[in-house]
Parts: sequence; C-alpha cells; structure tokens
Amino acid sequence: MNYLDFEKPIEELVEQLEKVQQVAEKSGVDVSKTIEDIEEKVRQARTEIYNNLTPWQRVQVSRHPDRPYTLAYIDHITDGTFMELHGDRTVKDDKAMVGGFGIVDGQTVMFIGQQKGINTKMRQIRNFGMPNPEGYRKALRLMKMAEKFNKPIVTLIDTPGAYPGLEAEERGQGEAIARNLLEMAQLKVPVICIVIGEGASGGALGIGIGDKVLMLENTWYSVISPESCSSILWRNWNNKERAAEALKLTATDMLGNKLIDGIIPEPLGGAHNNHQEIFATVKEEIKKHIAQLQKLDPKKRVDQRIAKFCAMGVVEEA
Repeated sequence: MNYLDFEKPIEELVEQLEKVQQVAEKSGVDVSKTIEDIEEKVRQARTEIYNNLTPWQRVQVSRHPDRPYTLAYIDHITDGTFMELHGDRTVKDDKAMVGGFGIVDGQTVMFIGQQKGINTKMRQIRNFGMPNPEGYRKALRLMKMAEKFNKPIVTLIDTPGAYPGLEAEERGQGEAIARNLLEMAQLKVPVICIVIGEGASGGALGIGIGDKVLMLENTWYSVISPESCSSILWRNWNNKERAAEALKLTATDMLGNKLIDGIIPEPLGGAHNNHQEIFATVKEEIKKHIAQLQKLDPKKRVDQRIAKFCAMGVVEEA
C-alpha cells in the first residue's frame, strides 16, 4: 500500500498493527485486544483525515497509485463479460481510450473510458490516459453503435486531459472533442457519465455529456489542473494548493454549482483502500440510473439532457 503525505498517521498505525500481528504469529500470544485497539485507531485516523480533506488533497487522492482504473471497474461490474472493441475506422486504435459491450446483471451496456495504465510500461502504452483524436472518434463510433442496438452507455472519466501534442492538433483534436459534445447531446439512449479519478478539461468533457453526470467523492472535474493553473497565473507550481481552492473542482463544489447530478460515496480512506466496495457501489449506481432513465421517452430524455447543459452558467439578476 502506498501512502500520501497527509496519510502518514495512518501509515504509522498500520505499520504498528502489522508488527503486532507478526509477533502474535511467531509467539502464539493472544494479542486480539491490542489488535482491535489499533484497528479502531486506524479507523479514527482515516475518518478524521478524510472528513477534512482540502481540495488539493482530494486531487492527490484522485491520483493515488493504488486507485482502481477504468478497466478494473468494467471487469468487476460486468463480471468478466466485457468485450473490448477497437479502432476508430480512420487512423488507428487509441490505447488511452477503451470501450466495448459488457453485461450488468442481464443488461447489455456500452462502457467507454480513459485507461491510464497500471505500471510504467502500460502507462506509456496508454499514453497516461491522454487520448488522441482517434480515441474520441473511437468513443463516438461505439456510442453510435450502442444507439443503433438501443443499449445504454456508461462512460468512466479519468484523464489529466486530451493529448496536447502537435500531431494530435494536426489530426483535429478540438474538432473530435467538439463533435462528441454535439453527438452525445443527441443520443437517443440513456447516457451515464462517472468521474472515477481526474476530470481535466476537454479531455474529460469529450465523453462527459450525459443524462446523469456523477462524481466519486474524492475526484475532481475542472477546465484545468491546479498545477497548470498555477503555472499560468504565478509562473510556477508553488501555488497549486491555492489554485485548487479557487477552481472549485471538488465533487461538493460541482454539485453545489449544479454542474453534476450526484456524488458517489467512497469507502473510508478512499477508493484505493477498498476496491471491492467501490466496485459494488458504482455498479448499484449504474443499475439504478439506467432503470430510471429507461422509463423516459427518448425524445424527452434528449430534451432534458440538452436543457440541463444549456442552463449551466446562466445567471439571473434580481
């Protein structure tokens, strides 16, 4: 288990717990009361720390190396029935964007999301979760396929942004994202978007137009990352904490500003602390919202989706 800087009190208690458990195994001495006491201290420390996270600390949690990524969610939610589909039929298969059909308790669902990679080699192959234009075009192709077969769509958002390289711009990065915004707004099937990690800029928004847009408790969603904001405003990264506060990028801020539709609670200590629990929670949220959205007439669903996004940012003066 990896620990962030502000998790040091938890790390110390866990190390203490492991030592006591090792002593018990070697000596055969009953230390169950001591173990219970330390476990309770660990729970209290996690509760105190995670109930008082700053916006910057939530950004750090969203990037935790032990946090599950898109494919892990899909594999567990679909119980291994996921069939990945590849390619945009124009350039190539973008490894940073994954998608395909999977079955969720008898319901076929199209899953699409950014995949960062679970180790150094895979992160390079996945381009650190930063899609090129062909990634967004692949996502749109799969969405259109889901619409053709009348299957709901679930997108899992976790990206530091769309790839900003010259070749991406040459192949139409901006146009690809803009096309997705237009087309997703008009899809006739239910669309659920869930931010499971980082939700940065157009890279996240390119698969973020849905009937329900949800965020996990310790994620962020913003037009720019705190580091990039700091580098633009102050010419360095030293003010990233101040930038994170000013950007109002946490799930609570986003819900308060009516930019998302709900917050999915994470296990105590964050999603990285209990994968199985967060998988189960996200699965139930997906099933619940699909059931609700399928009751609506497609035209009404599209009208509500468009109206919701058109209302964002509108200010009324008394």
